[in-house]
Amino acid sequence: MTLVIAETRDIALCRTLRRVVFIDEQGVSEADELDDKDEEAVHLLAREGSLALGSARLLVEGDTGKIGRVCVLQQGRGRGIGAALIRAGVAHFRHRGDLAQVKLGAQTHALGFYEALGFQAVGEVYDDAGIPHRDMILKLEANI
Repeated sequence: MTLVIAETRDIALCRTLRRVVFIDEQGVSEADELDDKDEEAVHLLAREGSLALGSARLLVEGDTGKIGRVCVLQQGRGRGIGAALIRAGVAHFRHRGDLAQVKLGAQTHALGFYEALGFQAVGEVYDDAGIPHRDMILKLEANI
């Protein structure tokens, strides 16, 4: 089957995927996972046929596009789905034409994954929901 990544309005499905990955697998609390930003976000969903395998959440703050809540179910890992979600998010923000950069908070074990996609780590390591993270930036001008 072919992987398809598209915008979705099915926030409940995205939250279900995030629950499995962040709450069930990684031990993130529900209070840390759920916030009030889902309604204002654009959500990307990765599917093979009718099977949802991953999602990402896109927000805009000023001149910065933010990619967050990126998750891929265990059965979809190691197949490039996470990278495809990130590329789709960057493409979405680039298409807007009014943003200078894309930012994300990377779990420190995944820094190399994001660096391979063109992101650069900035700032210090910080704790997010009990997991060490570091902010990463991709300048959109550099990739036009």
